[in-house]
Amino acid sequence: MGLSETSMKNISSWVQLEGTGQAFSTPLIYRFLEKYVPAILRSMTNVHIRGAHKVPLEGPAIFCGNHLGNLDPFIKILASQRPIHFLAKEGHFDKQPNRFVMISTGQIETFRGSGSRDTLARAVDVIESGCCLGIFPEGTRSRRTEAPLLQPSKTGFARLAALFPDVPIVPVTLSIGARDFMPPGTKLPKPWKRIDLIVDDPITFSEWAAHSDGGSIDDQWVDSMMGKSIDERQEEMRILYRKFANQLVNTLAMRGAP
Repeated sequence: MGLSETSMKNISSWVQLEGTGQAFSTPLIYRFLEKYVPAILRSMTNVHIRGAHKVPLEGPAIFCGNHLGNLDPFIKILASQRPIHFLAKEGHFDKQPNRFVMISTGQIETFRGSGSRDTLARAVDVIESGCCLGIFPEGTRSRRTEAPLLQPSKTGFARLAALFPDVPIVPVTLSIGARDFMPPGTKLPKPWKRIDLIVDDPITFSEWAAHSDGGSIDDQWVDSMMGKSIDERQEEMRILYRKFANQLVNTLAMRGAP
C-alpha cells in the first residue's frame, strides 16, 4: 500500500476546511513565560514525564490528549518544550484574570454555537503559521466520576490532521493524577499529587492513512473517490475521520488514560 503526493493533495482538498486568512504568532509574553515557567513548575510539582524526547522541536505539530482537569494544558506544556496554543471554549475568556491569561498566551477562543468549521478556522491559522496546536479530542473535560473517564472522541482534530497530512500528531496521555492535582470544584491545586504524562510517537495522517493497521487506503482508493459525488465523498471522509479519532483515543487508553 502507498499514497502518492497527488493522492494526499486530493484528500487534503476534500476536507473543505479553511483558515481565517489572518496570520498567527505566539505572543511575546508567552515566549518569555515558556522559557522560565516550565522549569519552575517542574520543581514545584510531582509531574513525571516519559517520552519528552519524542516531541518535534521544529515546525508545526498537533498535540492531542485526554482531558481530566482545568490545568491539563499547563501540564502538557511541561512536556512540549514549546508554546502550545489550545482550543478553548468561550467561557474561559469571559472574566478577568482568565481572559488576560488566555489572550496573552495565544489560546484559541472557540464559539461552539457557530459550527465546527468556524471553530477550527483559527486552528488552521495556527498550523499554517508553523506553531503548535493543542486539542482535546474528547471536546471537553471529562466529568465522569467513575472509570472509564476517557470519553468518545470528536473528529475535528482528525479533519485538521487530514488537511495537513504531513504535520505530526503527538499523542499525550495524562494519568488520573491530573484530576487529583486540582479536583473539580476546588480553587487551589494540590501540587504534591503525582501525575504521569506519556508522550507517544508522533504520526502524520499520511503515514496513518497508508498503513495497513490505520486507514488502509491507497492511490486506487483515492482514484475511486474521484468518481463519486461530493456527498458520497464526504461520507467516506467522515468514516476515515472517525477511524482515525477512534484509534487515537484507543492509543491514549492503552497508555493508561483512566
